[in-house]
Amino acid sequence: MDVDGRALWTVSYGMYIVTARAGGKANGQIANTVFQVTAEPPRMAVAINKENFTHGLIREGRAFGFTVLAEAVPLELIGLFGFSSGRDVDKLARVGWREGRRVPLVTEHAVSVGEAQVEGELDVGSHTLYFGEIVSAEMIGQGPPLTYAGYHARKGRAPKNAPTYQPETPTVAEQASKALSGRYECSVCGYTYDPALGDPSQGVPPGTPFEALPEGWTCPVCGSEKDKFKPI
Repeated sequence: MDVDGRALWTVSYGMYIVTARAGGKANGQIANTVFQVTAEPPRMAVAINKENFTHGLIREGRAFGFTVLAEAVPLELIGLFGFSSGRDVDKLARVGWREGRRVPLVTEHAVSVGEAQVEGELDVGSHTLYFGEIVSAEMIGQGPPLTYAGYHARKGRAPKNAPTYQPETPTVAEQASKALSGRYECSVCGYTYDPALGDPSQGVPPGTPFEALPEGWTCPVCGSEKDKFKPI
């Protein structure tokens, strides 16, 4: 039987920031596979891609933090933690955070935060499943948490290292019809450039077609260049 990726998208997920620290370095990344596995004692598990910077920090530091993001979190924050690497960017320097017992905890646009001490790990192929006892957890915000389905409804896309990543392959006819709308979508993060709105964050006024965007313009969410955009 074939595997239809759309069927897997119906599985319920949240959207979280997982943080870690080791060797004087700290980082955080977006993850959707974060879940409680036991109640007594309370244990949490996270699945982290082996290629991600955070993966090595958790393995060395033997602890991880988790931030449950609010439903109204801006896509720019998702872009920072989901589409850039901690090897190149100091992500924590750009957001609000505080020290936990073992690791930094992102508090900006958060419903709750917590951290766990790693007790074990399981190799599951492209990812490692880390699990450990929860050593702290706190409610710091109000309102509903962001779900994975809610993220996709806002035109968000899974990073290529996410467990749920699915490449898109539109037909030639679909591409042709999309070109008529004047809107373009970032193939990396899913941000949509709408000429009617422009991009106030980079001084692009409403009414500016995609083709007329200034030299050096990049996606305001993930920083990708114009060649990563496709008509929608």
